[in-house]
Amino acid sequence: MVVDVLVVRVVDAKMAFIITSSCIGTTDGACVDVCPVDCIYSKKGDNHLFINPDECIDCAACEPVCPVDAIFPDDEVPENESAYIEEAKNYDYDSSEPGNNL
Repeated sequence: MVVDVLVVRVVDAKMAFIITSSCIGTTDGACVDVCPVDCIYSKKGDNHLFINPDECIDCAACEPVCPVDAIFPDDEVPENESAYIEEAKNYDYDSSEPGNNL
């Protein structure tokens, strides 16, 4: 008897870039303007923008144009801003749209 086994390895979703607290109250949208894949999301009621990890291509175009230095690679987020990693993982990208919609 032959049995085929499918092994699936579950890996924590890697977040490409994280937008942190410096974006709150600023949200000027420079990052949205330079993103080649429109992966930066928001909706009315949000207090900052979010980068969709499933769509981000890790090009880093957003990072240098942020006027308040709010964007970090996920593994370089300052410790005091680490809550924004989890917030981005849990964000409901399906109920928002690409762009600065705040």
